[in-house]
Amino acid sequence: MNLKISLPLLVAFAFLLANQASAQKGWTKLFNGKDLKDWNIKIAKHDYRDNYANTFRVEDGLMKVRYDGYQNFDQQYGHIYYKSPYSYYLLEVTYRFVGEQAKGGEGWALRNSGAMLHCQAPETILKNQDFPISVEAQLLGGDGTHERHTSNVCTPGTQIVYGEKPFTAHCLNSKSKTYAGEQWVTAQFLVLGDSVIKHIIDKQVVLEYTKPQIGGGSVSNYDPKIKEDGKMLSSGYISLQSESHPIDFKTVRLFDLAPYAKDKTKLNKVIEKLLPLNQQ
Repeated sequence: MNLKISLPLLVAFAFLLANQASAQKGWTKLFNGKDLKDWNIKIAKHDYRDNYANTFRVEDGLMKVRYDGYQNFDQQYGHIYYKSPYSYYLLEVTYRFVGEQAKGGEGWALRNSGAMLHCQAPETILKNQDFPISVEAQLLGGDGTHERHTSNVCTPGTQIVYGEKPFTAHCLNSKSKTYAGEQWVTAQFLVLGDSVIKHIIDKQVVLEYTKPQIGGGSVSNYDPKIKEDGKMLSSGYISLQSESHPIDFKTVRLFDLAPYAKDKTKLNKVIEKLLPLNQQ
């Protein structure tokens, strides 16, 4: 069969491919869909890099968090850290909650996980420390009955400013809708050093706060030399949680905005291209 393709069609096809390549340019796949070689693990009550009971694993192209090797969860909160710290970036995470919560998990941890931003270095976390000093972008799944927002913020060992006032409670809800069942959800987090952090769901900013810094409580058994209260958090590591409910991560990718940080005009233009928001 001799197929003839018109020149305009070829031009349109080439333009489409160029746009797709341009859209991907600048993104780093933190999770490569194959293995965890670029990640480090710290689980409470276990040594650094001990992936206790194969909690974090890769199967079917997904990063999975599972507890089939646990007899009882017993507050063994875990975190898996990407190898490099970042300061200015857009983080995108696609996740879904699956299955049943592990035996011994806390009631509040039902369908609960998080992307930890501006984390302390994983090697500085003590063996019995429960959570890293960080700003938690909390991921929650609906229970099928109650309203349960996702993309909230929690503050283990940190504080933020919300509405121009210091926010001292542990967690603050976003204005997102509830996502129940085992559906995939994509959450984005725009982090600009120690100035502003925005949580985005479905092209809408559902939460915004400023001036992340070390302070407050909600973290235990930490090294006091690391918890420098009042220190602004301008950079840090990114980690994903294991809090007793199984969860899958399909996409974990990041656009590094640090090269544009000193030129606010250029930075804003790049952000506008990355985030065509329905509501600025």
